[in-house]
Amino acid sequence: MAFGDSCCSASMSDRPFSDYGPGDPYPERRDNDDDDSALERFGAAVAGRIGRAWRSRRKPHLTFVADVHAAEAEFADLEQQGFLDAARAVALELRSDGLTRAHCARAFALIRRAAQAVLGLGHFDVQLMGGWVIVQGMIAEMDTGEGKTLTATLPAATAALAGWPVHVISVNDYLVERDCTLMRPLYEALGLSVAMVVMEMSHEERQQAYLSDIVYVSNKTVVFDYLRDRIVVGPNATPMKLQIDRMLGGRECTKSLLLRGLYFAIVDEADSVLVDEARTPLIISGQSEKGSDETVARAALELAGQLEVEADYNVRKGERRVVLTEAGRQRLIDLCHARQGLWAVGLRREELVLRALSAMHLYHLEEHYLIRDGKIQIVDEFTGRVMPDRSWSQGLHQMIEVKEGCEVTRVNETLARISYQRFFRRYLRLSGMTGTAREVRGELGSVYRLPVLRIPTNRPCLRVYHPDRIYASTAEKWEAIADRVAELNARSVPVLIGTRSVKASESAREVLERRGLEVTVLNAKQDNTEAEIVALAGNPGRITIATNMAGRGTDIALHEDVRAQGGLYVILTERHEAGRIDRQLAGRAARQGDPGSFEAFLSLEDALLEQIRNQPAERMLRSLAARGGRLGNWAQGKLLSYAQARAERENSRIRRQLLKSDRYASQSLSFTGQTE
Repeated sequence: MAFGDSCCSASMSDRPFSDYGPGDPYPERRDNDDDDSALERFGAAVAGRIGRAWRSRRKPHLTFVADVHAAEAEFADLEQQGFLDAARAVALELRSDGLTRAHCARAFALIRRAAQAVLGLGHFDVQLMGGWVIVQGMIAEMDTGEGKTLTATLPAATAALAGWPVHVISVNDYLVERDCTLMRPLYEALGLSVAMVVMEMSHEERQQAYLSDIVYVSNKTVVFDYLRDRIVVGPNATPMKLQIDRMLGGRECTKSLLLRGLYFAIVDEADSVLVDEARTPLIISGQSEKGSDETVARAALELAGQLEVEADYNVRKGERRVVLTEAGRQRLIDLCHARQGLWAVGLRREELVLRALSAMHLYHLEEHYLIRDGKIQIVDEFTGRVMPDRSWSQGLHQMIEVKEGCEVTRVNETLARISYQRFFRRYLRLSGMTGTAREVRGELGSVYRLPVLRIPTNRPCLRVYHPDRIYASTAEKWEAIADRVAELNARSVPVLIGTRSVKASESAREVLERRGLEVTVLNAKQDNTEAEIVALAGNPGRITIATNMAGRGTDIALHEDVRAQGGLYVILTERHEAGRIDRQLAGRAARQGDPGSFEAFLSLEDALLEQIRNQPAERMLRSLAARGGRLGNWAQGKLLSYAQARAERENSRIRRQLLKSDRYASQSLSFTGQTE
């Protein structure tokens, strides 16, 4: 059930806001589970390919730029009050006729002129292209450093002038605060209200912020606030009931709603939010009344410790799960023979022990979590940032607390849950921007109905890609990296070293410090000083080691002397599970026409290869790699590429399965009267 079932779900690009009924209490797109059928997915994929071909041939975003230039003369001499008067006139047109091409061109021209006057920043033509693509409900693929923050002001302000509440969604609170603060003067010059919603804000502060025309908010925050609204209104709240309630003055629960509905979303780093982070559902939990399950967690870990790997269970790292063998099931029966209660129930017993085995083998300190003030804090594997208010569900968190000797907290009970796929498809209009989308454009099209359009760079890219260097062992790899960094440091070239985990970043620090090199580390342990670290990373001779948090949304300014030395030198120390993340790291170098270089140092002991260990293809390629020579070098590269491609396929399968299970869970809950 969706709050806004009465709202239209057609494209809004050529329709006025009034057609959607601004009095609707909570507009959002209606769920359509049939969209996930194989036929629908095939149709969406075919339509996406045809649409991309048509857009590539006609290039309407290029001709739109000419329309904006033609409209700029009208606003050339405007001052402060003139911007407000012009914005009112443009808003009246947009609200009367909708986001037509002609009205959007005038709006873009006005916003561009206001940005020049207020921020001292004029939108480049490529940013006008990107903004037009976003207004139409597509993903604009713009290279790292092409100014996506400024680009977003074009569709955001245009939609807001048209009367649509806009959510500009970033990947973390740091970017939310930065972008909102930077762009606020521009929006206010146009008479638009703007606010941000961050984790520390109270319910009342959030509620007030969401009343603004444009709201900057992180993906996790907006989803959790939406789930809180669903808990408030309950499972049987139809748009009609909410409307009647509001007409009668509103109940306390209706008055406490946070969002005004899901109108228009612009998702920054869209592939990270809509794809990478879409493997797990978002869950709001409350503490169980049953108290601590420490005894159960300890018993499960004790039993798991008595089982033998391979004989009793197999760890499938590529699938992120553990499976019991038949011998393991029988062994577990024998171990629990004298136990009572839940340990006498076969299915429940196996679930608990498998969860304990997962805690032991699949979740590792300084990779998946940190210990701060005696508490387990989860590290977001895609951004490298700590999530202090998050916990694993179904008792896994408690098992990891026991494993690490921390105080055991209560098991949480699920109050509401939703997947990213299901949530974002509920916006009346969804759009986004990112530097890396083409690898997953099929999934973006089939799941979200989002076409991807590539935007050219404003200046030619000068990035130099060096051939990959692949070594037999991790130790050899780190020594080679140390040699390269020492050589670059001697020439005062700044170096950014990208690692997959906190643990790997600490290993890199140790290796380089043994060489007498001064390094700065940016990982989940230093996330509160990220801005300061990044600001200095482009200085001469600077060596910065960073988890992949440095690859998203943060700028590295180059010192003038550095440009003459070839710019920032980026080193990749290990391939990620998605090649797009590697590309994001490479994009830290050579931004906006600056020089820069990228080089990958890899080894045949990298964690990515553990996921395909002992598979036929892996054994064959390792055999060829051991021969050396040209064939061996080819096999080494192919082995790593195969492991990465397989990880991408497996993660895609997990996301598809999550969407199916999420839909099934929602249908099941609808029969029980529970909240989604």
